[in-house]
Amino acid sequence: MMMRKMMLKSRGTSKNLADEDSCPPHPGFYKGLCLRCGQLVEDDGPMLSLDYITKDLKLGTRESDRQRKADLKKLLREKKLILILDLDHTLLNSTRLVDVSMEEEYLLSQADSIKDDPKRSLFKLDAMHMLTKLRPFVHTFLKEANTMFEMYIYTMAERSYALEIAKLLDPEKVYFNCKVISQADCTQRHQKGLDVVLGAENVVLILDDTEFVWQKHKENLILMERYHYFSSSCRQFGFSAKSLSELMKDERESNGALATILNVLKRAHQMFFDPVLGTDLSSRDVRQVLKDIRREILQGCKIVFSRIFPSKSEPEDQPIWKLAEQLGATCCTDVDVSITHVVSTDAGTQKAQWALQNEKFLVNPRWIEAANYLWCRQQEEDFLIGNSRNT
Repeated sequence: MMMRKMMLKSRGTSKNLADEDSCPPHPGFYKGLCLRCGQLVEDDGPMLSLDYITKDLKLGTRESDRQRKADLKKLLREKKLILILDLDHTLLNSTRLVDVSMEEEYLLSQADSIKDDPKRSLFKLDAMHMLTKLRPFVHTFLKEANTMFEMYIYTMAERSYALEIAKLLDPEKVYFNCKVISQADCTQRHQKGLDVVLGAENVVLILDDTEFVWQKHKENLILMERYHYFSSSCRQFGFSAKSLSELMKDERESNGALATILNVLKRAHQMFFDPVLGTDLSSRDVRQVLKDIRREILQGCKIVFSRIFPSKSEPEDQPIWKLAEQLGATCCTDVDVSITHVVSTDAGTQKAQWALQNEKFLVNPRWIEAANYLWCRQQEEDFLIGNSRNT
């Protein structure tokens, strides 16, 4: 009974084990002892390790599925979904102190001078020899998202770092509590998975800057534009441009990445719980909602690509072709009067010249990529071929 209460307290829920069932099968274990019968069992088949909830807690497949179903009912009753949040480059940017550039050294004294300011966004983590900058709008984002979602942190970083950052984002433990998943909790190397989340996949949305780590859950993913505040972050991803900190600039609160995505989350939440669709919420799928929102972005656009793809490749198999279609555009291989956009990096191609002669939009591929990150069609004038803002 003590072990059961420990698990339930750590989750912050009122879920009970299936008391009407008897062992075996054992629903799960804490330090090797069955959560129901208390028996010490060395091996009882595949178990889901949930150390991030309570160390040495493991649940069997049947019990974890039951927990997910119970969680789904609770969430839908509260009109909430689940939001998985990455840390680095999504909600913040961190750098080692030894990697701070000469042009960033002003940040060290700045971090010391504002260390007692509760509203600060720059932190020097002396114990970890790191400097962390929270993304603008992050506190407002979390406060508003918390009214619509049960939130988890999910990072490929080490647990000690994840917990330290969680304290910065959620000092009162209002948002995450024990729901901080780190590298050691992953069940597949170099991959993040929803198998360690006690929630139904049809109500999960994910914010992350890296698509590769979510191979099994791309339909749940909202890909974030990376937050490169420090120069080491720019170097890590091969950018030669100065960082935001070196330029003494930052994203804007009002229309930065997090403000943009918050609006998408509000729309997804509203559409999922739309009463016009009926009362059977359990059959709805937020992944389909996300697809529907995404398809509106370039709806009505008919695109031809010119000299974008490798020779002898199938255009339909190219990532940017697929992305344009996901955003609602129609993609073609040949020009005709119905074409609205020609996408190219070379204004001298035959199709590019046709676009200019027929007063069609001639834009570089960044136009599609920006629409994907910003969740709305962008002004074509900002993405003309050779435009210095987008090279």
